[in-house]
Amino acid sequence: MTSPCQHLDLVRDVEPSAPGCEDCLASGGSWVHLRLCMTCGHVGCCDSSPSRHATAHWHSHQGHPVIRSFEPGEDWWWCYADQTAFEVAGAPPAPSHP
Repeated sequence: MTSPCQHLDLVRDVEPSAPGCEDCLASGGSWVHLRLCMTCGHVGCCDSSPSRHATAHWHSHQGHPVIRSFEPGEDWWWCYADQTAFEVAGAPPAPSHP
């Protein structure tokens, strides 16, 4: 079986960079949902949020295409480069914000 994402080799064991969207916290902005970069741990806000910092992070860091939901109870992943959502069998439980 082939992987739905061709970039899983870029996934690292990361620590979240902040308890909320790192960029919104710095600028006083707000977010709807959070995403975790699985290459560096950057926490960014989703595309439903005003600033879309998770996608902006990928645009400025093309080598960081894989994110994971940073919401409680959500285990899905997304690859920007492959434009696909997926789950990773055997992955540890999803981290989430407090």
